[in-house]
Amino acid sequence: MTVNLEGAADQAYRLLRHDIVGGILPAGAHLAETDLAEQYGFSRTPIRESLRRLQSEGLVEVIPHRGARVIDWHNFDVEGIYDLRAAVEAFIARRAAVRVSMQRITELAALCDEMELVSESGEPGDPDTVTRFAELNAEFHGGIAEAAEANYVIPARTVLVMLPLIVQALHQYAPLGYSRSNRHHRELLDAFIARDPDWAETVMRGHVLSSKAAILAQLVTSPAEK
Repeated sequence: MTVNLEGAADQAYRLLRHDIVGGILPAGAHLAETDLAEQYGFSRTPIRESLRRLQSEGLVEVIPHRGARVIDWHNFDVEGIYDLRAAVEAFIARRAAVRVSMQRITELAALCDEMELVSESGEPGDPDTVTRFAELNAEFHGGIAEAAEANYVIPARTVLVMLPLIVQALHQYAPLGYSRSNRHHRELLDAFIARDPDWAETVMRGHVLSSKAAILAQLVTSPAEK
């Protein structure tokens, strides 16, 4: 019985996450367990478990006495969050440039290969493509943070870095966005190989600020749901 329940919860999680990232369940959408169970063909228990998992990832928020809803990223202080993220990520990249091992650079390069393959073979607005790219992107940035050996930055990074990655996962990457991101990642690797902290810091800051500009542009053309 436990195996079946876990399998159903995993399936429900994947379906719900797919539809949230793809915009089928839009920002601010109410998530009633009963309605979702009927819509996706599960009992309420796996739906409840999947909502908890999505809440831990920051994709769903629970409103006291009102149930759950898709996180409404339109209400975030996107500009402020990205400005702070640029400072934190630039600091991390600068430290990583003189500490990162060649083994880690090789691992980061493999992630670049995967991201380029995903962005070239998938459709920009396809939820599976967006989800996979976002996962690899988070792993890439996490690898740089580990190489920086600055554990005291981790609490700040959790809020200032992971939240923007969630926001990016909730909007559709355009082909230009994929291309620019991939290009920045490769240049970061070049800076790491050169052991040049100034170069790495500059590239990372521009990388984050270009994402900020893309998100702000989307906010203008994609008003919050009422």
